[in-house]
Order: sequence, then structure tokens, then C-alpha cells
Amino acid sequence: MVDKQRVIPLIVATALFMENMDSTVIATSLPAIAADIGTSPLTLKLAITSYLLSLAVFIPASGWTADRFGARMVFAIAVGVFMVGSVGCALSSSVTDFVFARILQGMGGAMMTPVGRLVLLRSVDKSALVNAMAWVTVPALIGPVIGPPLGGFITTYASWHWIFLINIPIGLLGIFMALRFIDPIKSETQEPFDLYGMVLAGIGLAGIAFGLSVAGLNLLPWSTVAALVVGGAISMTLYVLHARRTGSPVLDFSLLRLPTLRAAVFGGFMFRLGIGALPFLLPLLMQIGFGLSPFHSGLVTFASSLGAMGMKTLAARLIRTFGFRNLMTVNAIVSAFFLAVCALFTVTTPLLIIMVILVVGGFFRSLEFTAINTVAYADVETGQMSRATTLVSVNQQLAVSAGVAVGAACVETTMWVHHVSEIDATMFAPAFVVVALTSAASSWFFWQMPVDAGHEISGRKAVEIASRKGAAKRAANAAVKTATEDTQDVRDQRLG
Repeated sequence: MVDKQRVIPLIVATALFMENMDSTVIATSLPAIAADIGTSPLTLKLAITSYLLSLAVFIPASGWTADRFGARMVFAIAVGVFMVGSVGCALSSSVTDFVFARILQGMGGAMMTPVGRLVLLRSVDKSALVNAMAWVTVPALIGPVIGPPLGGFITTYASWHWIFLINIPIGLLGIFMALRFIDPIKSETQEPFDLYGMVLAGIGLAGIAFGLSVAGLNLLPWSTVAALVVGGAISMTLYVLHARRTGSPVLDFSLLRLPTLRAAVFGGFMFRLGIGALPFLLPLLMQIGFGLSPFHSGLVTFASSLGAMGMKTLAARLIRTFGFRNLMTVNAIVSAFFLAVCALFTVTTPLLIIMVILVVGGFFRSLEFTAINTVAYADVETGQMSRATTLVSVNQQLAVSAGVAVGAACVETTMWVHHVSEIDATMFAPAFVVVALTSAASSWFFWQMPVDAGHEISGRKAVEIASRKGAAKRAANAAVKTATEDTQDVRDQRLG
């Protein structure tokens, strides 16, 4: 008999492995890809942004699609689409080809990760959710660990085209495991698909995020950029009005009434916005600022993910000891501090010190991500899980997209202030400070959660009950001892 409590998290981790490795490989190889297709690294960030935007646009349909057609089939098809997009990236010869291939990858990623998370939430009891998330995340973190050095090695000693073909055998393994072990889970109640809401939300999210990401790159006229942002804002406003009148919206904002989900969405957005800029800024600093090869750059930047892997074995114990609210509030500031330290990196900074800082910082960042991803579903009912996973997934991808845009905008602004046209190492420091302050601001949202937020899934409630029982027992023993001593005093006084 196969223990599906562990196999299903590993299957979900296969999808996360592909996504995470793919994103870190691209970040490491971005300068080489840009030089080969004749563009700048900052311009080529459109490839990263377009992928994240594609995720944001199509994720809203993931929950309904899984309920309607079964999670197993949707997951397998999504992995296949991601593989086709990977082949398209490898065959690209221009920025346009590359962006379209990344959009296709995003369509696949928009289904496989949220659907996998939905399967996990429906298969695992809430009391075991923290450990299940650890089982999911540990294998998935192997992608970022081997992605930078592997991508750097292939880019330096072979050709960047091959970094996308790595997804093919991994994807085939994921499809086989999904068809073999995942049950065809469908919702018992079939809700109508909110097509009108899907269109409004898609246009709104794409317009705002894409418009902000291309601002300052001189790729589009300012009038076009303004039209994208304004049009996206109008579309999202219309969606919010529409969502209040429909019983099955693709993005159910009414779930934000739950304090734990609200903190995970708003606080998580701020935290991810800052941290999401790190995989974009750090490889550029290593390669363009310090002159390292993609391979050596990857060997340095993989340290962040190595620290993240080391944390996973302690996550459940730390959350159970300190509780979600206390841990997330303090740890957000600690994580932001290590992000800000990257602003002090110079050409003369020893690589060993850089790697140590990245390892320690990765430990705290991963702890925060685990807590955010888990507490988001602490108060969500089973019938609302599909909508909750959709809302959380959209929020996550928009935050990372915004982080890349903010990081690039800070570098461009610094270059404009200093009146320079070439990037050097000094141009990155302000960007690291800005994104670190943004991440630190998330602690305010986490502090707004109830003191006992998520106790049922962290196990802290059981610890506190045991602690209270122990205190009560100690108090009772002390009372008996005091009464005995008092009785002895009275007897001694009477006999005296």
C-alpha cells in the first residue's frame, strides 16, 4: 500500500520543482539569453513578467476547472502544456518568440500548482497541514538549489537553449505519477463558470501589472502604458462590482473577512513583493556588477535556497512553539534585514561572506513562506478551499511580478539619477533597500491576526492546554504543600 499522505505532496512538489528551477535558471542565464537574441537584460525581464502575468490571468479558472473535470486530468494536462512552452523557449530566436513561449508556460503553470495545492488541502487533515507543506516544499526547493549552478554551467559551457529542455523528463515523471496516484477528485456541487468575471479579472490584472512592469523601459509610449494601467484599474473595479452580485465569482474577495486569510493575502503580498525581486537582482549584480560567469554566479546564488532547505525540518516545531502571529511578525523583519544586507555587497566582498548571508537569509525567508502558505487556510471551510487556493495563488503571482517590476524600476531610477547608461555594482544598492523595507512592512499585517491564529493547525493549542494542565497540577501540589505546612504550624503551636 502506498502512503498517499506523502506521495501526493511529492507529486505536487514535482510541479513546484519545474516552476522553481525554471525561474531560477532563467534569472541566472538572463544576460546570456539577452545577448544572444540582441536585447538588454532589463528588457528581457518581460519574459519573466509575461510568465507571471500569464499565471495571474489563468489561475482564476484553476479552481473551477479542477472541480469540473477532475484534479488528476487537469494537473496532467497542465504539466504537458508547461512542457510545450519549455520547448518553445528553447527554440526562440527573438524577444517576441521568447515572451509568447513563456506565456504558454504560464498557462500550464497556472493550472498545475494551484490544482496540486487543492488536492493536498482536500487530502490532508488540517492538523497535519504544516508537515504536509514541508513535504511539498522540501523537494520543490531542490529546483532553486540546482537551478542556478546547473543553468550557469549549461550557459557557460554549452548553450542556454538546453536549460529549458530539462523540464521534459521531469514533466513526463510528473504526468506518470499524477495518473498513477491522484484520485479523480471532483466537486459534488457543480457551480457555473463565471466567464464574465474571468474576462474582467484577467484584463484588470494583466493591464495593471504589465503596464507597471514596462513603465520606464521605453518599449511602449507613455500614453500606451497609462492606458494599460488605467484600463486595468477600470476593469478590476468593474469586476469587484460584478463579484458582489454573483454567487460563484472566480475571485471570491468575501473570503478576506477571515483574519488569517486576510493577513496571508495582504501581508504575504508585501513580503513576496520584496523577496520576489531577489532572484532577479542578485544574478544581475553577480554577473554585470561583479563580472562573474553565469556558472560562478549560480554557485553563489544557490546558497539562498540551500538555507531554505535547512529550515524545513524545523518549521513545524518553531511554529508550534511561538505561534503563527508572533513568529510571522518578527521573522518578516528579520528576513527583510538579511535582504537589506545585500545592498552592502561590493566587488571586494568575499564570496564566502556573501554565501553565508544568503544561506542564513534563505533560512528565515523560507520559514516565513511556510507560515504564510499554511495559515492562509487555517479558517477556510472545506467547501471554500477551491476559491481560497485560487485567490491565494493569484495574489502570490502578482506579488512576485510586482517585485521584479519594482526591482528593475529601482535600478533604472538609480541610473537616471546618476546620469549613467551602463549598469555597475553601485546601481543595485538602492533597489535592495527599497524591496527590504517593503518586505518589513508586511509585519504590520501579521500582527493584526488574533493571538490564537492557526493554533488548530500548528499544534500550539495542544501545547498550551498541556502547559495549563501542568501549571494547574503544580499549583495544586503547592496548595497541598502549603496546607500541610500550615497544619503542622498549628499543631506545633498547640503542642507548644
